[in-house]
Amino acid sequence: MLKVGDPLPEFEGLNQDGNIIKSSKLTGKKLIVFFYPQANTPTCTVEACNLSDNYSKLKKAGFRLLGVSADSVKKQKNFHSKFAFPYDLIADENRDIVEKFGVWQQKTTFGKTYMGIVRTTFIFDENMICTRVIEKVTSKTAATQILEN
Repeated sequence: MLKVGDPLPEFEGLNQDGNIIKSSKLTGKKLIVFFYPQANTPTCTVEACNLSDNYSKLKKAGFRLLGVSADSVKKQKNFHSKFAFPYDLIADENRDIVEKFGVWQQKTTFGKTYMGIVRTTFIFDENMICTRVIEKVTSKTAATQILEN
């Protein structure tokens, strides 16, 4: 998994509108990249909405925000439109980005073991160096977790 001190991995992906987002174009502002397992599921919705509800605070603190899951552009578009998120969601269907960040891992739910995205938030400074990794994301207070440091 990506750790504090690591640079932002080079990547490009399609956002909810099918536009290309390149990591090389994200410099100059602090950046939050949050990974969530699946669009429009209860816990992921709570997290994304918490970040949306607190977007002005995050923006005021100098952050740009980017959500990533392995969903299709269509699913990301539906999720984005349904809740009018003020930030981009990347559709990482081939799992290129989730692999680079190291969040595609073995998970166990109700005794069933499978591979999936581990809910994780990465924070980068203006130079795109990772300053913090939040591995135990609390969906209801995701923005507070980010702003508390």
